[in-house]
Amino acid sequence: MTRRFLFLQGVCSPFFHRLAARLCSVGHGVLKVNFNAGDLIYWGGQESVAFRGQVLGLRDHLDHLYRHHGITDQILFGDRRPVHRPAVDHGEACGVRTHVFEEGYFRPFWVTLEREGVNGHSLLPRDPDWFRDAGGRLAEPDAPVHFRTPFSLRAAHDVAYHAAGALNPVFFPGYRSHAPVVAPLEYAGYARRFVYLRFIRERERRRVADLLAAGRPYYFLPLQLNSDAQIRDHSRFAHMGEVIEHVMASFARHAPSGALLVIKNHPLDAGLMDLAGQVRHFGRHYQVEDRTVYLEDGDLHALVDRAQGVVTVNSTVGLVALEAGRPTLSLSDPIYNLPGLTFQGGLDEFWRDSEGPDRELFARFRRVVMHATQVNGGFYCPKGIALAVDNSARVLTAARSPLEALL
Repeated sequence: MTRRFLFLQGVCSPFFHRLAARLCSVGHGVLKVNFNAGDLIYWGGQESVAFRGQVLGLRDHLDHLYRHHGITDQILFGDRRPVHRPAVDHGEACGVRTHVFEEGYFRPFWVTLEREGVNGHSLLPRDPDWFRDAGGRLAEPDAPVHFRTPFSLRAAHDVAYHAAGALNPVFFPGYRSHAPVVAPLEYAGYARRFVYLRFIRERERRRVADLLAAGRPYYFLPLQLNSDAQIRDHSRFAHMGEVIEHVMASFARHAPSGALLVIKNHPLDAGLMDLAGQVRHFGRHYQVEDRTVYLEDGDLHALVDRAQGVVTVNSTVGLVALEAGRPTLSLSDPIYNLPGLTFQGGLDEFWRDSEGPDRELFARFRRVVMHATQVNGGFYCPKGIALAVDNSARVLTAARSPLEALL
């Protein structure tokens, strides 16, 4: 069956352009809605329309495009962007299938592709018994093809995309970014923090080595990005400062007196919030300053492997912890928050009563998630993009999604 794909916003890279070219090459139709100048430049001259109005008028605009162009499918990156919510909420009622890309649940050689929603809006069931059954019918996934994405390449795409935004007031006057921080401020933060990390990396490596060698029990809190939709749209926390206070307050009252709390910053944090200062402040306030370790850098897997338990909001680090067999508690409701995998009690109880995941259940859960939602490939480097195009084109054009075939 020939399909007609409507592309909405993608990542800051040529990925959507090359995916559209692949779909056209096998006989399908494509159309793009450009919301800003960055979208226009990265689309590369294929058929498109410009949306220059306010988001409030987007639903009517999409209705017209669905009907006038015979749209059967729509493709987008991130289902919580304001320009995507009308499409996600309204597409199904118009008979349009929605395909949502996102960063991989398992990383670094995978991207996520699901129908209708991802993360908190994923269609994956929330029944551990279903995963036991479905995962028992699946083989282990093939090893992914590896590739390398230099941060400098990803940054170059991002800068090019946002530099084009200087034309938005003229050509896209109604556009408002979903990002909570303007790009120049974020870039300045990255530049400052990455220079700082170069000076402290060896020190942080030694601190982690000393921590592990000491053998003192510790719990691990990996921080996430304040700008991440996982925090903004899928959690009750406004920012990481609230997470730090919530966890440290509970740790002070209920954790074993001999245990440490190790808090590690996200590697892509722009340094716009003084997280180290937050940890110091709440350490003094809750009188656990001598039991708290804050790290800007360090080996994530080594820290997870030796932890007594891992506390996260909804980070993919939770999957790393479950794979390592570590007791894990999520403060939100990610796809892996299932009985038998994560601790189902409260944070106060977690410090003393937690237990590790059911290894067989996790193995079956992982098989299902890999089969139903993960595509080998990446969004930024040429090899990763080529892999993602090849592997996702088959999913996009299939009559049934991999998940639908399992249900």
